Amino acid sequence: MSKISGHVVGESPLRVWGLPSELRLRRQFDRAGVGTAPADRAVLLRADWVYDQPIVRSLAAAREDCALLADDGRCVGMSIGTERRDEAAAALAAYGVPPGVRAAGRAELASSYDDKLRKRELPYLMPLTPETLPAVEHRVFGGAYKGVTDAVTLYLWPAPARAATRFCARHGITPNQVTFASLLLVFAAMWLFWTGRFGSGLIAAWAMTFLDTVDGKLARVTLQSTRFGDVFDHGIDLIHPPFWWWAWIVGLPAAGLPLADASPVLAAIVAGYVLQRLEEGAFIAWFRMDMHTWQRFDSRFRLITARRNPNLVLLTVSALVGRPDAGIVAVAAWTVISLLIHTVRLAQAALYRRRGPVRSWLAP
Repeated sequence: MSKISGHVVGESPLRVWGLPSELRLRRQFDRAGVGTAPADRAVLLRADWVYDQPIVRSLAAAREDCALLADDGRCVGMSIGTERRDEAAAALAAYGVPPGVRAAGRAELASSYDDKLRKRELPYLMPLTPETLPAVEHRVFGGAYKGVTDAVTLYLWPAPARAATRFCARHGITPNQVTFASLLLVFAAMWLFWTGRFGSGLIAAWAMTFLDTVDGKLARVTLQSTRFGDVFDHGIDLIHPPFWWWAWIVGLPAAGLPLADASPVLAAIVAGYVLQRLEEGAFIAWFRMDMHTWQRFDSRFRLITARRNPNLVLLTVSALVGRPDAGIVAVAAWTVISLLIHTVRLAQAALYRRRGPVRSWLAP
């Protein structure tokens, strides 16, 4: 028997990112560990409101009767003992709070820091009406975006990614299907780089990075994130970049611009990439946070650090000026510089911990 059961109060004909309101809430219940079978406690949510997942999790984790208040003071959610469920449902339908139930706003109830998405923002809580639906979908999409990432993903992709995500949601295209399409583009870009067709390869590569943004956003706004999808997506992201840069080097002779000695360039790129990933893993293991969320400098450096998208910017510029050979040398140099900066930051965090706990600047 589940310890907590979830109940939707009322109904709404509106869909948020293609999802009927009740189905959306059911998926949120499932992600918060809330079942449908009889239980000791119940979480009740209104069908005509949209809740950020941290709010649902907080209500599910409550061990005392509490009511969720919207910013205008109306009660729009509740966690309560099962014996008072019917009373609570009637009160919630009228936006009321049953006697003896503690009332709290979203800021008090849920944390504003999302470690997985590397950002700090107040969880959203919005009424779902035909008039508010555009704003709701805009806010839900924004809530699916990582706060700390590279400059291309953060500043260039949001508007087109929102349009592509909407298209996928409306036509029943799943996140894993988008990820599979991005995998095909990984191989296409690698083959084109390998044969010296850098312009076509860059188009395929940038298309892949765009779909890599879309699949995650689609999974979050439609609440279709799965363990397999997460491993599938992040596995591709982790493995393919060094193979692209290797293929680029192999393709230079076909473009009439071979490197005099490609070995040190390739070694710097591959070793630097692997070591940076190991440093990031070590930071998480030692300090329980992403390296790029420690201090403001780290979050800003993540915008340009030698990861896939910033490296593609270097290669795109070099291809446009007709010097793809210089571009890959620049990628190698920037990889080494980024590795050194990460090494220094890892050492500084280790020294900092001697004086006190290492905490993210984004954490409350």
